[in-house]
Amino acid sequence: MSRTSFETLVVEEKGAVDWLTLNRPDSLNALNPTMIAELTSYFRDLATRPDRRIVVLRGAGRAFCAGLDIKASGSAADALELGTVQEGLVTQRTTAEIYLAMRRCPQPIVSLISGAACGGGFSLAMASDIRIADTTAKMNCAYIRIGLGGCDMGSSYFLPRLVGASLAAELILTGKFIGAERALSLGLVSQVVEPGQLEAAVEEDLQLMLTNSPLGLRLSKEALNVNIDTGCLEAAIALEDRNQILCAQTADSQEGMAAFAERRQPTYKDA
Repeated sequence: MSRTSFETLVVEEKGAVDWLTLNRPDSLNALNPTMIAELTSYFRDLATRPDRRIVVLRGAGRAFCAGLDIKASGSAADALELGTVQEGLVTQRTTAEIYLAMRRCPQPIVSLISGAACGGGFSLAMASDIRIADTTAKMNCAYIRIGLGGCDMGSSYFLPRLVGASLAAELILTGKFIGAERALSLGLVSQVVEPGQLEAAVEEDLQLMLTNSPLGLRLSKEALNVNIDTGCLEAAIALEDRNQILCAQTADSQEGMAAFAERRQPTYKDA
């Protein structure tokens, strides 16, 4: 699936950064079958696109993503409600592939959250590496509010690791919203800015990441992914040691050290 043929997504390539916009504003960017397929295709494709170094994920209009589109004809909600157990499980797993692809792709993902991020939309934010919100942001595990369980699309994995078990239980068992300021105080988001300031707020992080070596950036995301679940310090350090030795063998490593010594910006070639 070509990124230029997407119906529900807009991909703008700004230098080495992809600005990925969920583009169903009239439906609050809810996840319909087309968007689910396109998001999965987009994030899977990134594994073979080392030229794309960072992804910025945002929603068009007044919401980040309202979650599963339960009103869409042929939606995942229809399949879950009307299909067999086997059909529902296939649909469930198809949707979940988005979040697996986000974590597997080597590029850091920054989510810019404005307005509602509910259910599967909340999981899009949680599956990102960095989250920045504006003051209108509100997030919740909406699944439990529509007769399902509160653990869905990775919520029972992401939330305890981001905010701890107690708050994760509160949000998952109640489905209550968490606003931007509380999310900031708990470390769920890294910044909160005024509406209209999200794009400006992310620029510092983008520029800093772009002045790091491409391989170093990819391996750092990999190590964070793996080591959050590692069983011991020795295993974490072993992966870090492997990554450092791999990076040290590259021409970019020599360029980075030379640029540091010469007090200039490095010019990396991913080589």
